[in-house]
Order: sequence, then C-alpha cells, then structure tokens
Amino acid sequence: MVIRQAIDRMSLQIKIIILCVASIGIAWISRSSLRDIRSHGFYRFFAWEAILALILLNVDHWFYQPFRINQLFSWSLLITSLFLVIPGIQLLHKAGKQDNRRSEPGLYDFEKTSELVTTGIYGYIRHPLYSSLLFLGWGVFFKLPSWVGGVLAGLATLFLWLTARNEEVENIAYFGSAYQDYMHKTRMFIPFLF
Repeated sequence: MVIRQAIDRMSLQIKIIILCVASIGIAWISRSSLRDIRSHGFYRFFAWEAILALILLNVDHWFYQPFRINQLFSWSLLITSLFLVIPGIQLLHKAGKQDNRRSEPGLYDFEKTSELVTTGIYGYIRHPLYSSLLFLGWGVFFKLPSWVGGVLAGLATLFLWLTARNEEVENIAYFGSAYQDYMHKTRMFIPFLF
C-alpha cells in the first residue's frame, strides 16, 4: 500500500513536470499568437493546453479494459482524428500554394496558403485540423470519463470553436467573398452537422 502511494505520487510529479515542459514548448511555438488576442493562434494555444492536461489526466487508462464501450468509442474518435489531420495537411501543401508573404500572427508555414482549398475533406468542413483536435480531445476524454475530464474537453471544444471563428475572420480578410461563399457550402467541424 505504501509503495503504491509512493508510485502514484511519483507519477503525479512526473505528469506535472511533463505538463510544465510541454506547456513551455507550446508557449514558445505560440509566442507570436499570444501577443494578439484577435489571432486564431491565441485561442489555439489554450485548446492545446486543455488537450495536453486531458491526456495527462487519462494517460494511465489508455489501454485499461480495451473492450469496454467507452474505450471502443474513444478509439473510434482517435482514429477519426488521424483521418482528418493527415489529408488536411496534405491538401494544404498540395493545393494551397504557400505564400510566405502572408504575415498574419499564428500562421505556420503550411497554413500560409494563397489559394483557397475547397477539395477533399475541405469540401465538407472548413477546419479539418481543428476538427481532428476536437476528436482527439473527446477521444482522450472517453478513455476514463470524469467531471474534470469533461471540463477540460469542454474547454478544448470552446477554444477550438473560438480558434476557428477567429481564423474565419482572417480568411475573409484575405480571400474575401470567395471564403464567405465557401462558408455557406460547408460546416465548421463535422460534415453535414456542425
């Protein structure tokens, strides 16, 4: 019993260290965005932080009772997350025609597109990369549902929605009415629903 408590305390200390180190890394990556509350990257930082905390909260239960309904649902969400992020990034590279003259804060090089991408997954949803984070967050939540995990997953969802809304303002400013037309034809995160 004493040994188990010592291991649990050490595990908690390791998780706190990982949270601190990873948070410093995320803050460094997001440093230009964190200076501008109107930047989509400002809110993306907080979504990443909530997902990181959620992962650390549930990491001990990642493979616990793998055939329980919550675990099966979790894995389906996590796999969906991969099926969104991989083609999303590939399409941005292939069809987006990067333009490094775009200087909006928070844009990574692969996001600095000069062409509006509306094919593939982008023909159904406007933000497959944020959608993948949404599925990732809820997939991790269902590893071991709890009220703390629910709060973190809810915060991640809120910050991803704020990220997408702010990015849409930036995209309208850059692409103009073409982006507004695109918004009317697609959903934000989930095809045909939301």
